[in-house]
Amino acid sequence: MAGSALDRALDVLELLASHPAGLPLQRIAASGDVPKSAAHRLLALLAARRYVRQDAESGRYLLTTKLVSLGFRYLALAGVGDTIQPTLDRLARETGELVRLGVIDGDRQTWVAKAQGARSGLRYDPDMGMETPLASTASGQAWLACLSDEQAIELVARQGFRPAQAEGPNAPRTFGALLHRLSAARRQGYASVVESSAPGTSAMAAAIVHPTTGGVVGVVSIAGPSVRLTAARMRELAPPMLCAAAELSDACGSSEYFTAASRSAARPAIPSLENRDAV
Repeated sequence: MAGSALDRALDVLELLASHPAGLPLQRIAASGDVPKSAAHRLLALLAARRYVRQDAESGRYLLTTKLVSLGFRYLALAGVGDTIQPTLDRLARETGELVRLGVIDGDRQTWVAKAQGARSGLRYDPDMGMETPLASTASGQAWLACLSDEQAIELVARQGFRPAQAEGPNAPRTFGALLHRLSAARRQGYASVVESSAPGTSAMAAAIVHPTTGGVVGVVSIAGPSVRLTAARMRELAPPMLCAAAELSDACGSSEYFTAASRSAARPAIPSLENRDAV
């Protein structure tokens, strides 16, 4: 937590975001190599602004939901929910699986919206607000496939491969293996993975392209248990998913948020990702 007070405050928030059970003052101070007194003053300020609270029983410091509230308030005011939620809901009903929207923000992709189609039995339902692991997820690969190989490698190198124990058995572990997956995604017009991001799960995803600027602004994905979402089943679901991606691409032109984001977003360089009739 070296640097300015603002840097230290942001470091504390990011640290606590990775520890939902909270952390004691000593651990927070040690992680940033600052005196306990300075860490205590910083936590007191964050608590006064309601970004952090202290558990009365354990004394640990935890994040509040204020950051989450700010994020979703921003997306709502930017028109993201009104623009995309009806399409996500319909695709979830049609497929019976979890449908998610990931948005591109600089060199990050984050899941910000979802619709759950499964009403009983096995359900795959990760938390929203997570930064997407680019190398192992269908969402990440769908975005990377829109870039050149060099750009894709640069983004993944920056984020890093996740530890093997945090992935599924089929996750790409080298850049060569990843580029092979991206080549396949370009040929079929969407990305698909089986037991890659997590054991026992499958997913597929397609890019969302701004209709005016041509920038990739997000991805729409379908995910579920691999026993149900097989390779054959994913081929069946590709047409409705690609139709939803095209619909979202058209709709995002009316969103100030997506329009602003698209100006600095990558332009699809792969024709097959734009050819929605190829599937």
